Amino acid sequence: MNSLRLLLSANRTFFLAYFLLLVLGGGLQLVYSQTELMQWVNRHANPATDVFFSYATYLGDGAFFAIVLLSLLLRSYRWTLKCLATFLLTTLIAQTLKHTVFAGRLRPARFFEGQPFTFRYVEGIELLNYYSFPSGHSTSAFALFCLLALIAKDKRWAFPFLALAALAAYSRVYLFQHFVEDVYAGSLIGITCTTLIFSFLQTYWQQKPRDWLDRGLLKRS
Repeated sequence: MNSLRLLLSANRTFFLAYFLLLVLGGGLQLVYSQTELMQWVNRHANPATDVFFSYATYLGDGAFFAIVLLSLLLRSYRWTLKCLATFLLTTLIAQTLKHTVFAGRLRPARFFEGQPFTFRYVEGIELLNYYSFPSGHSTSAFALFCLLALIAKDKRWAFPFLALAALAAYSRVYLFQHFVEDVYAGSLIGITCTTLIFSFLQTYWQQKPRDWLDRGLLKRS
């Protein structure tokens, strides 16, 4: 617990900003329905943002996570193992919830099918129908950028990293793949799991030091 408190304190900028984001997102969901939030996002779509969010959504893709993982492998085995553990745990939790506990949750395209709402869709994006909750992309994005914020020496990176995670999550709503509640839950899973894994491994390696952990493929000492 002491290690966790130190970690939270050392990265208070990131966690405070995320807490404010949680409050904002939670407040909006208390005031407005999921349908109203989807309609608001849909009304503010245009061709330029279509292109932007079509690419921004890849920030939460497993392939992007793998690219970052390989990049960390060049610098530090310690960072790489934390990243790998984070990816495996968050993916396991999100996919288990998605395909078992909440398997019946419909995605927006199927949920609104036949209802008297007209929504604008982004051309070229394949709309999925099932396994909406939680958002896997949002889980991965918040997990990855939380990890990067924790390992960054310059804590001013907290804001850009959080902003990138939020953009990836927003893109899932914008592209009509998820409801706001889906990405909200995904962010919680990603942040919580990453923080706990980071704290656990940090404590474990302090108790059982391994010199090789600070090396990487391009860093021998």
